[in-house]
Amino acid sequence: MDLIVANWKMNYGGRDSLQLVEGLLERIKEPLPGEAVLCPPATALFMVGDRLKDTPLQLGCQNIFYEKEGAFTGEISPDFTREAGSNYAIIGHSERRQHFDEGPEVSRKVEAALDSGMTPILCVGESLQEREGGKAWAVVRKQLEEALEGINSEKLVGLAVAYEPVWAIGTGKSAQPEDAREMASHIIKELSYMKGLRVLYGGSVKPENIADFMALEEISGALVGGASLKAESFAQLIYWEK
Repeated sequence: MDLIVANWKMNYGGRDSLQLVEGLLERIKEPLPGEAVLCPPATALFMVGDRLKDTPLQLGCQNIFYEKEGAFTGEISPDFTREAGSNYAIIGHSERRQHFDEGPEVSRKVEAALDSGMTPILCVGESLQEREGGKAWAVVRKQLEEALEGINSEKLVGLAVAYEPVWAIGTGKSAQPEDAREMASHIIKELSYMKGLRVLYGGSVKPENIADFMALEEISGALVGGASLKAESFAQLIYWEK
């Protein structure tokens, strides 16, 4: 089943988040053609989660900490996001790797999400320099290895891996479908032992190009940034035509 994920990043507080949700609910009907997940900022999780009850839309969070509780000022417990209704957790997004030097702790976050009953959406991807240097797959493979190290494969059933070429995020540029297909094929082969694996594409996904990526056999969904900030465009992404 296709998985379309809205990452609102640091946009929209509680009121604006609810307004966007209302706009989406006006534009969708059941059953959905796949799964659709909304990931608002942490301060809006409980409000959005309450509104999504008894609707076909699901809740996800943009980040978690790897401990359930304790003296970790400013961090977000996976149990707190789960209590808000989160079924999914975005982990290792390129912006967190870039701005907050995430890396070694990603595996602990993946396991924390699993232990709290959430499905991780593990983000991997290379920079333009790394791609042009012929290191794209080597970089992604290392990210996968670090993120999944020491985690029992039986716990990883249903894992989602979002391939997000860093140079195609928030730039208006998109990787070509063949680039996405090639990387998704590598990921699927590398994680062939994993049951229910889904590979998503993330990188300036919009209504005009989503079909090009979703038509690929190797791609099972999309991680959407800018185009998820408007109800009309995200609804179009949910109902993209095969």
